[in-house]
Amino acid sequence: MSKVAVIAKLTAAEGKRDELVEALRALVKGTEDEPGTLAYVLNTDHAEADVVWFYELYESQDALDIHSSSETMKTVGRQLAGLVAGRPELHVLSPIAATGIEV
Repeated sequence: MSKVAVIAKLTAAEGKRDELVEALRALVKGTEDEPGTLAYVLNTDHAEADVVWFYELYESQDALDIHSSSETMKTVGRQLAGLVAGRPELHVLSPIAATGIEV
């Protein structure tokens, strides 16, 4: 099976970026024991203060599906109400070449 990457963009509601980041830290922590989650990286944006990004790498589509339906994802998802301005922007990708990780 080929690996699956996801890039997710979340825009915080005005003045809520720090609260959003704190809520998302629980999501990062929850991925530590997920089978097939190879990388799950939360980032803030230098150019857009209210934007946060995730870079995610999974062993397979099955691993992404496990993450997407996890209890942690459900719990944190409910906490995001009022913290985000709109729906997350998700891009699902197929890694081709990389340095530092095996694709």
